[in-house]
Amino acid sequence: MSYEPTREQAPTTTVGALPEPTDLQVAISVAQQLLDSDQVLSLREALRLLLRALDAEPVSTTVDTPRCPAAHPDDPDPCSGPPVVTVLDTHQVGAHGCEHHATRLLASLDGGRVYPLPDAPEGAAIRVFKAAAVTAPYAWVKRGAGQ
Repeated sequence: MSYEPTREQAPTTTVGALPEPTDLQVAISVAQQLLDSDQVLSLREALRLLLRALDAEPVSTTVDTPRCPAAHPDDPDPCSGPPVVTVLDTHQVGAHGCEHHATRLLASLDGGRVYPLPDAPEGAAIRVFKAAAVTAPYAWVKRGAGQ
């Protein structure tokens, strides 16, 4: 009779090993650690983790549609169409944009320039340039009286 080793290995356990924490335990721990924090983004993330662990994430009623790269994250306006121009700053760093967001970006830059993309409609760059000349910098920011 010959002895053949079995191919199955018994599960290994580490003495004193703690079980994997649940999502809820992790979320509660993060929330407790951030309770005294004044970091708004950290607090938002802790709340998001807690809501996810409770399977209670808010349902968004808006569809997140991608916007052109020229759109500022704080600007709530949707794109006016596809990207048709490139706006460059004084360091030659640029972003493609629809006419609406390119106008707002160009108006917010000192020394910015605008160039049409190859498939842009006739006069797109000129329209953006002229509109930016009469658009306030950071036009999406609500300003108080006298500003």
